[in-house]
Amino acid sequence: MKLEEAKAEFVQSWGVLGSSWGINKAMAQIHALLLISPQALSAEEVMDELKISRGNANMNLRALLDWGIIQKELRIGERKEFFKAEKDIIELARIITVERRKREIEPMLKALNHIQKLDSQKSEDHKEFKKVTGDLLSFTKKANGIMEKFTKSDKNWFYKLIMRV
Repeated sequence: MKLEEAKAEFVQSWGVLGSSWGINKAMAQIHALLLISPQALSAEEVMDELKISRGNANMNLRALLDWGIIQKELRIGERKEFFKAEKDIIELARIITVERRKREIEPMLKALNHIQKLDSQKSEDHKEFKKVTGDLLSFTKKANGIMEKFTKSDKNWFYKLIMRV
């Protein structure tokens, strides 16, 4: 397999994987392209490589910037913006974990905590609802704690944890 074929396969596979994580395919493909690129790329280079529109490229580059997994790189004498991805995979995982906690876990914790304030009733439906949502709250708190520990840990802690597992 030639390098260009391998790059294309990686970008396509990352796009499919991103779709299963709830990220649109183009956003994941742009991230993959920047991840494997040895230098920062302009929006035009991203558009040309992936055969996507300017609007699609710009919208998804902004979203990746919002997630904090790519950064702008300014070049003296250039009016174009260039973009590069975070290449340290542990740091990338840490950034994504922080964002997912903020966007997904924290709102769910807030909702589940609020739900637990349900008026006391004796019905079977009420008891089942409280039990299931209480169990979900307990699990979500534990998952949140693990995610928080990971985001605040150093690389050695993470590697030691993986080796124990």
